[in-house]
This record gives sequence, C-alpha cells and structure tokens, in this order.
Amino acid sequence: MLKLLNENLERWALLIFYVMLVITMAVEVVRREVFAYSSIWGEEIVRYAFIYLAWIGAAAAVRERAHLRIDVIFNYIVSNRAKTLLYLLGDLVMLAVALIAVYWSWETVLVSWKFGSVSHGLRVSMVWFLMAVPLGFGLMIFRLLQSIIRDLSDLKSGKPVFEGERLFD
Repeated sequence: MLKLLNENLERWALLIFYVMLVITMAVEVVRREVFAYSSIWGEEIVRYAFIYLAWIGAAAAVRERAHLRIDVIFNYIVSNRAKTLLYLLGDLVMLAVALIAVYWSWETVLVSWKFGSVSHGLRVSMVWFLMAVPLGFGLMIFRLLQSIIRDLSDLKSGKPVFEGERLFD
C-alpha cells in the first residue's frame, strides 16, 4: 500500500484537482453563456484548484526530476560521480529553499487561522487554500529527501545517477 501511495500520490491528487477544475469551469461557462448568470464560487474553486495543481505538480516534477533545469553542463560531464555530486548539490540547494518556504508560508497559514479569514464566495476558511503552499513544499521536501537518498546510494554503488526525463532530446 505504501509503495502504491509513494508512486501515485501526486498523480491521484493532480487528477482530482484537474477534474474539479475542468468540471467547474465547464459548468460556469454554460451558466454564463446559456443562462447569463455566473457565480463567484465557481471562479474561486477554479482558482484554488489551479493553485493546488501547481504546487502538487511541482512536487511531482521533483520526484521525476522533470522540473525546469539548465542541463547543458551535464552534456559535457563524462564522470558519473561528478554528475551525481552536481545533482546532489542542486537537491540540497532546493531543499534549503523549500525549508525556508515552508517556514514562511506556514506563518501565513497561522495568521489566517488566528484571524479567521474566509474566502469571499465560498465563505470557507482561507486556511484550506493557503495550505497549498506549505503542503506543496512539504511534498517537495519529502521527494527531495528521497532523491538525495537515492543519489547517495547510486554514488556509493557506482550506478549511473537518475537523470529523469529530458524535455528535448
């Protein structure tokens, strides 16, 4: 069960938020064009579903090493050890940024919780929507730690480093 969750957690979450976004947007277009009526809650659902899509998608990209990177230098490095060390350096820098981001975004969530702010259309606590950022960075931290462990294992055993899929080859 944990293996299945580890492999598909982001995919299922992305699917849920994407379907929610598409269905809500389609309903709102029909309501606006056919019935000349629109609602504020539909716009909010689409906006917040898209925010969750972005942050969970970023964590999924970290897992697959599919995030944007300039990998020209990797084309000139022959040594597997040097490539692995560069990937480890990149992961460690990203880990530091993610830890800082979790700290500051969590503070925003706590302020919203303290003052009880709600969204305009749905009248739902903003904590649920603001949680997208620390949740996304938390997933990134988890995936970065997995990546660092995998890279250290590959470095120790001499296996080629996992480079992920390249966008243009």
